[in-house]
Amino acid sequence: MTYGKEILVIGISYLLGCITAGYYLVRLRTGKDVRQSGTGSTGARNVSRTLGKSGYAITLTADILKAVIAVSLAQILAVEQWAVMLSVLAVVAGHIWPLQLGFRGGKGVGVMMGALLVFDYRLLAVLLLVCALSFFTTKKYIISGMLAVLSLPVAAVVMEYSRPDILGVVLLTMIILCAHRTNIWEVFQQSRRKVNAISGNEK
Repeated sequence: MTYGKEILVIGISYLLGCITAGYYLVRLRTGKDVRQSGTGSTGARNVSRTLGKSGYAITLTADILKAVIAVSLAQILAVEQWAVMLSVLAVVAGHIWPLQLGFRGGKGVGVMMGALLVFDYRLLAVLLLVCALSFFTTKKYIISGMLAVLSLPVAAVVMEYSRPDILGVVLLTMIILCAHRTNIWEVFQQSRRKVNAISGNEK
């Protein structure tokens, strides 16, 4: 059995992911490399530091849209289910590690949201709900976002996904966490400093 259609879809998904709108938008408007400022990401939040709310909206919309196109293409062409999941992973990977930008792109949250919207909107609903509840409790964007991402494999198990799809969701979670490793480390360091400060005050 040949899998030419599946390989094509996965390849196209990666290339779509590589279209990092935030990078090109900032280049077009300012001539600068957005990765040289702020968080070093091509994502919507970092773009907004240079271009404001309009830059944020355009970048986020483009990131979601390319993921929607990638996963929709996989479904329209009726490829094997494992290839649909790999198209999700490929478009996110392409955004985070774009070939033409030396594998330095965004952090994948917007793209993940677009991919999940098409793959299974219920996963996106869980992601947004957990993020909202966590933010209400912690008031920390990064912590709430990462808790929401970590909830995805649990949701996949509860929804009785197949083993390959559960594995795919686990890999997606790991990819997003890897892309945010610097942010996670900063949160850890801040928490440790607070604990040390409290301990010092108690002494």
